Amino acid sequence: MEKQLLSGNEAIARGAWEAGVKVAAGYPGTPSTEILENLVRFKQDVYCEWAPNEKVALEMAAGAALTGVRALVTMKHVGLNVAADPLMTLSYIGIVGGLVIVAADDPGMHSSQTEQDTRQYARLAKVPVFEPGNAREASAFIRRAFEISEKYRTPVIFRTTTSVSHSRALVEVGARTGAGTANFEKNPPQFVPIPVWGRKLRVRVEERVAEQAAEASRAADLNFVLRGTERGGLGIISSGLTALHCTDIFPEADILKLGWSWPFPDELIRRFAAEHESVAVIEEADPILEEHVKSLGIDCRGKDVVPRVGELVPLKLREVRAKLFGESFAPPQPPPEDLPGRPPILCAGCPHRGVFYALGKFDVIVTGDIGCYSLGVFPPLSRTDVILCMGGGFSMSQGMVKAGEKRPVVGIVGDSTFFHSGITGLLDIVYNKGNSTLIVVDNRTTAMTGHQDHPGTGRTLMGEPTAAASIEKIAEACGMKRIRVVDPYRLDEVAAVLKEELAADEPSLIISRAPCLLKERKPVGPVQEIDHEACRNCRSCLKLGCPAIESSGKSKPAINAQLCAGCDMCRQVCRFTAIHEKSCC
Repeated sequence: MEKQLLSGNEAIARGAWEAGVKVAAGYPGTPSTEILENLVRFKQDVYCEWAPNEKVALEMAAGAALTGVRALVTMKHVGLNVAADPLMTLSYIGIVGGLVIVAADDPGMHSSQTEQDTRQYARLAKVPVFEPGNAREASAFIRRAFEISEKYRTPVIFRTTTSVSHSRALVEVGARTGAGTANFEKNPPQFVPIPVWGRKLRVRVEERVAEQAAEASRAADLNFVLRGTERGGLGIISSGLTALHCTDIFPEADILKLGWSWPFPDELIRRFAAEHESVAVIEEADPILEEHVKSLGIDCRGKDVVPRVGELVPLKLREVRAKLFGESFAPPQPPPEDLPGRPPILCAGCPHRGVFYALGKFDVIVTGDIGCYSLGVFPPLSRTDVILCMGGGFSMSQGMVKAGEKRPVVGIVGDSTFFHSGITGLLDIVYNKGNSTLIVVDNRTTAMTGHQDHPGTGRTLMGEPTAAASIEKIAEACGMKRIRVVDPYRLDEVAAVLKEELAADEPSLIISRAPCLLKERKPVGPVQEIDHEACRNCRSCLKLGCPAIESSGKSKPAINAQLCAGCDMCRQVCRFTAIHEKSCC
């Protein structure tokens, strides 16, 4: 067969296409985003969409699967929190065509606000979990996941991690199998879980789990032993990429690698444990597998030597080995850092900078949200006080106001987040007579995850033009009376509007609208420069936190012409007219 070098996300997309997937939906979130971006390349065979949020994506895909076609849903781990409601009931009513939910976990929090173990959701919902260890397995396992989904009429969770999603491997690629044809067959006792029928469905869920556990013990292509150099000594039970790392760190040990990790393959685990003098369970995040192994009466090591926090990279596993065998461990010393640190910061010319700079002029509390604008928390802007989850920027502001907070409260969300889960927060504030000042920083894209479209952009994932939802009209329909649109590059205008709206005795919405420069790939205006003759070194321009404005020690600031986007904010804050358009010669 032909082989291609693919990332884990590319392999999932390819494998899903080969498996005959006909409908796919998701919400962008690193490390899962590239799955649909690659799958949409097969749009002659597969319908793909960015849904407003993960709950909608799963409900949409469930509808497709109930007609008999195969469907795929993609999200990151925190997205499964949003989709948990339909997941729990979908486990009861089941599906007809295969339905696989890719949930990309992020051990080590490379690009997330939390670590989370998706296996907990699978155990709660009583649905199978597949865990590939690399791109090759991702392609093969996704096809098997659809088979198991259809065999047991259940959704399947396909758990990846950041390293699996973004690492590459040679993957065998094949042809597409025949896709099903949509033909929904009515069956209310199966698909309508009112109590009289739901009680019977609940019993069937338990029967299905027991059947899956038995099959998982026999599934040699998914759950198998990687033999070490010393038979019968240490046996390690693991899954995913961690199991593959263990082959390098524990070359002498046999490793039971679980690709179908829940329901637990009890028979296989018991056989493996009986063949070894000692057993260790090495897993990232929560001790889900360890606790179950112990519940089988098997003595094993686990979280007493394996950390619960962070990614189990080889260096950490070497420390685990030392603890397991009672050896000393001296981690290698990091190389001396000769280069200055590079803290995360808003891009040069980012339109969000104008909003946060203007907020710095007022004594307010800012409830922020998930997106590029999360970076408003860092100095010198320092204008975000709390972040919870997508949409929480609006909802938390209402709680603070109703609690009696004396300072004005400003809630911020992005445009994609507004459509994801901000509308309901805004509606709550209007309906329950709040008094927050709400800001949507609208940069016309889902910027943080790589510029994906959303309901406000006027374009679908399939590349088709469509209706562009209006933030203003939605807010008006929710009952918001005070709605203002500002250009964030005009700092005086932003400050003046903020002053007016903060003084209002009713809620208001400010929409800061300017496109993301990285998507537009063109400067806002001409490059600026600082006239050192006129500069008084007051350093006001540095308070913008723009990476294009550089200063070493107490030297006068200078503008790096290679980085400057010509946004003109620095010229507006300079009190000595020392900043002007750069001359061409």
